[in-house]
Amino acid sequence: MSLRERLMADLKTAMKAGESARVGTIRMITAKLKDVEIAGRAKGGEGLSEDEGLSALRGMVKTRTESATMYRDAGRPELAEKEEAEIAVIRGYLPPEMDDAALEAAVKEALAATGAATMKDMGKVMGALKAKFGAGLDMGRANAVVKASLS
Repeated sequence: MSLRERLMADLKTAMKAGESARVGTIRMITAKLKDVEIAGRAKGGEGLSEDEGLSALRGMVKTRTESATMYRDAGRPELAEKEEAEIAVIRGYLPPEMDDAALEAAVKEALAATGAATMKDMGKVMGALKAKFGAGLDMGRANAVVKASLS
C-alpha cells in the first residue's frame, strides 16, 4: 500500500472515530505531499516518489520539533503538546529510524567505499549514504556521525 493510500484509509478511519486532531494532521500531510508533487511537476517530474514523500514528512517533523521547543521556551505548553501530537501522527508514516549502531556501521562502510579521510571528503560520504539509503536515512543524524568520524 502506497503512502497516499495509507493516508486516505487512515483519514477515513479517523473521521469515523471522530478523532478531529488526527484528521487535521492527516489532511495537513496530504496537503504537503500535494504541494511537493506540484512543485516536482513544475520541474518536469512525474508524480511523487516515495523518497520525496518521506523527505517531506521528515521536514514536517523537523519544523514541528523546532516549534514545540519554541512554544515550551515561551511558556505555551498547550501549543507544544499540539505540535508533539502532530509529530507522533507524522512519525507513524515514516519508516523506523536506524539505531545508532546501524548508523555508525553504515557511515564506516561509506567512509571505506569513498576513501574519505578529511572533512573535505564529507560531501562524498554524504552522497554515498544518500544514494544507498535515500530518504530512509535521517541525514541530520548521519551528518553528525560523519563529522565525528572525519574529525
